[in-house]
Amino acid sequence: MKFLVILGLLAYLTLQATQPISPRTPIQPFEGDCLSHFETWLKATGTADPTHAFSLKDGILHIQGGDHRGYLSTKQHYRDYQLSLEYKWGDQTDGGKYVRNSGIMLHGNGLHGASKGVWMTSLEVQLAQGCEGDLIVIRGKGGPKVDITSKTRIAEDQRTRWDPNGQPTRYNGRQMWWKNHQPFFKELLDTRGKHDVASPKGQWSKIKILCDGNIVTVFVNGHKVNEAYDFFPQSGRICLQNEGHEVYFRNLCIAPLPSK
Repeated sequence: MKFLVILGLLAYLTLQATQPISPRTPIQPFEGDCLSHFETWLKATGTADPTHAFSLKDGILHIQGGDHRGYLSTKQHYRDYQLSLEYKWGDQTDGGKYVRNSGIMLHGNGLHGASKGVWMTSLEVQLAQGCEGDLIVIRGKGGPKVDITSKTRIAEDQRTRWDPNGQPTRYNGRQMWWKNHQPFFKELLDTRGKHDVASPKGQWSKIKILCDGNIVTVFVNGHKVNEAYDFFPQSGRICLQNEGHEVYFRNLCIAPLPSK
């Protein structure tokens, strides 16, 4: 009998954690020095974090670079919210020659590491240098089939760019590039695109993302850089990526949508 009661309680708590909430007041998960609002996932060690790849101190999340690949995920699922945060790059890299890389994964669902053992099924808002605001669909095993549509134009490199006056374009296996992503950008370490609106290395950049029903809108340092609709699923976890480059996050806030 006691076993059944415990099993029922665990099932109830699991259901509560996965029921999406729409915030009525701002939620600030970085308050204090505890990551109790989050779960970690690393390809090498699963939910264990023996080397403290993720650490929180004085409201600032530090993500180590190097060999780590994975993410920090909210335990709670969210829908219809405004997400804001700031990030800046540290010094450590993955040892390669390409741009510093991280991202924000929206509406994560299903199993940890469902895509290539690293990512959760989700929509990534790219934070890589020169690519800030690109949208990347991540489809993993066993999760929902993530999908988006965006209005786009075709740039000189024959890849899409978000354009509010463009043609409706459904996700077709290639990322949806932000509005002024420089054509033929070589993506070498610490280079910047001609029209980049993110801050240079060492300075904080502010990201704001509106998830309003099936519409997702992305702002970088106050500039609207990308938007998509027919976004499925309309709820899920929020994850911060570790792609082997040292990065800091602060002022994470999940707030009600602004009044229309």
